[in-house]
Amino acid sequence: MPNIKPVSDLRNYTEVLRDIAVGEPVFLTKNGRGRYVILDIEEYEKQCASLKLLSALSNAEKTAEEQGWLSKEEADNLSK
Repeated sequence: MPNIKPVSDLRNYTEVLRDIAVGEPVFLTKNGRGRYVILDIEEYEKQCASLKLLSALSNAEKTAEEQGWLSKEEADNLSK
């Protein structure tokens, strides 16, 4: 179940920080609507790395579609 708290709970931030666990963000609401997310730094770094990888894969796919794909033999020759 998601951990949802009003942003006003940050007045006592030690309570909010105590509720943060790896892989389980705390969602903060403002005026009853989702506004912020607090993540453990390890989880944040994992998400940043995943986004960077997905972006690189997307760029590589776009380049391959524009410039053509390499055959297995061509790729093997590049690695020699």
